[in-house]
Amino acid sequence: MAEPLLAIKGLSISFGGLKAVQNVSLDVPEGSLTALIGPNGAGKTTLFALMSGFLKPDSGTVQFAGQDITGCAPHLNARRGMTRTFQIVQPFATQTVRENIAVGAHLHLKERRSALSQAEEVAARVGLSAQLDKPASDLTVAGRKRLELARALATRPRLLLLDEVLAGLNPQEIAEMIPVVRGIAQSGVTVLMIEHVMQAVMNLAQHVWVLAQGQLIAQGTPAEVTADEKVVEAYLGHGTAARLRAAALAGAAT
Repeated sequence: MAEPLLAIKGLSISFGGLKAVQNVSLDVPEGSLTALIGPNGAGKTTLFALMSGFLKPDSGTVQFAGQDITGCAPHLNARRGMTRTFQIVQPFATQTVRENIAVGAHLHLKERRSALSQAEEVAARVGLSAQLDKPASDLTVAGRKRLELARALATRPRLLLLDEVLAGLNPQEIAEMIPVVRGIAQSGVTVLMIEHVMQAVMNLAQHVWVLAQGQLIAQGTPAEVTADEKVVEAYLGHGTAARLRAAALAGAAT
């Protein structure tokens, strides 16, 4: 069996008395498109921060491409090929879209002309070619989400961690973004996404992990985890799964 591209073992971190992530382990196979889901406050973004080096765990390890990178700085992990996006998109507002994307390209390219040229190629992959000379401040929410994705792609990642790249988009914008994410995965980039939009998870993810109160409570295909009673409880509250099951049985009996 091939070694996973990302392997996290027993990751835990607490903030004061709050156990934000508790003994989480998961393996992300190279070439996969997988998802991490869970209710608000479950610890998903904290887990991303632990994976990518923005936080150092109290215990546990992070391995990337067979190398222990636990607690390594984010810029070093980016050079190794692990890049993440952020929920709150903060482009360099006074720079153009092209210049913003070039910032990511500069991780590997010193020459400005080369970085700007690569920015054009990346913009085409995320549907921003027509916006290249526009100031980033003029972009819509959907445009800024694409720009965040483009800047990350410009770093030439092997593993892309997407933190709610669809948040704040309307249904049409979500439908337009799903093929973009799928295309990135099909190009050979391994993708692990945090996502609340279940339409996207069902359409994209091959495997899903479910986090609740800092702990993994389920994993499997999207269909398997959304049918899991523990997952329904985590999202909808205590007793909801039982009530839904009882209502379904009552409906079947009538």
